[in-house]
Amino acid sequence: MNKELEHSFVELLEKHQNIIHKVCRLYTNNYDAHNDLFQEITIQLWRAYPKFRGDSKFSTWMYRVGLNTAITLYRKSKRSISTQDFNGVEFKLKAEDYDDTEEQQLKQLYKAVHQLNDIEKALVFLYLEDKNYREISETLGISEVNARVKMNRVKTKLRTLLNP
Repeated sequence: MNKELEHSFVELLEKHQNIIHKVCRLYTNNYDAHNDLFQEITIQLWRAYPKFRGDSKFSTWMYRVGLNTAITLYRKSKRSISTQDFNGVEFKLKAEDYDDTEEQQLKQLYKAVHQLNDIEKALVFLYLEDKNYREISETLGISEVNARVKMNRVKTKLRTLLNP
């Protein structure tokens, strides 16, 4: 590959790397698994980059490659060893007036989202990223109507999981 292509890829990757981190957080339960998935997604992005035509935004394409890679590895991992629960490690500092309500709600949400299937996780992720249904449909390779229907079903499922 030429240096110009490599430079543009690294620039775009650095600019949008939080997308990969968010996908990794959604599909992994610990630090090592997160780093492994981040590396695998980066490798897949690099392999596919020469074929990126620019028909969609780079970030939309990145979501698609990242989610497809995560879903593929997630399905493979179902057949192998499970990872350690991410919630077992606390990352907050002790403070007397610390209100952990938001953190607890976020943990509840992640716990509920982890119970969804891989496509439902991707839908929730993209929805929470404020992607519109057109972008969601492009990223997941489904129709816009299908994305809306699936999202409404997922919302109902999440309400049930969060408020039994």
